[in-house]
Amino acid sequence: MTDAPHRRVSPAGPLARPAGRVKRLPLWPLIVAGVLLGGLAGGLYGVLKTPQYSATSYVIAVPDEMSDPSTALGFAQAYGRVATQIAVLGDAQVRAGVPVKVLQASVRAETSPDAPMVAVSATSAQPRKAADMANAVALALTADANRTQAGTKVKLLQFSRAVKPTAPSSASPKVTALVGASAGGLLGGLAMLVRPRREPAETAATVPGPAAAADLQGSV
Repeated sequence: MTDAPHRRVSPAGPLARPAGRVKRLPLWPLIVAGVLLGGLAGGLYGVLKTPQYSATSYVIAVPDEMSDPSTALGFAQAYGRVATQIAVLGDAQVRAGVPVKVLQASVRAETSPDAPMVAVSATSAQPRKAADMANAVALALTADANRTQAGTKVKLLQFSRAVKPTAPSSASPKVTALVGASAGGLLGGLAMLVRPRREPAETAATVPGPAAAADLQGSV
């Protein structure tokens, strides 16, 4: 019996599928979408948020003839820490026309390491109210400090009164839109970095085809 021509059997039959990489969609639209959505959200926040106004009053510590400037600087630092305490704010609430809780939330004090000066700032949605609160707390702090002038040898004076602000101190809608766009783009980039990786498709099981099976029987 003549042997049938031998043909090399392919190790993979017609059911086999080459292992290929899964095509991924471009992810740069995530960054674009994040920038657009973040900018829109930030702009709306800036438009809807009530503008805030800030005013600042300055007080200065002056040493008497029996003291020295370094002593005044030290007491200025101490007065800056007590400016927002209940004892001072309680005296300022009548002049400011607001409760103590409002003063606690709206007033802050800052000092300088080089000058014996205290900056008392107040923030409010009403420009005039911001100036009134800053001046009221500065005057209350001055009066409270001068009660102990005989012992401290330092006198506290109001150096500059707060004036009614003409422009809000809060961020404008343009600024909040830029901040929102930056945050949205950053989140989109992070989403690209932490996205799950898809593994290549598995190769299907290899089964000899009909032609390959016939060749095997003829060669026996």
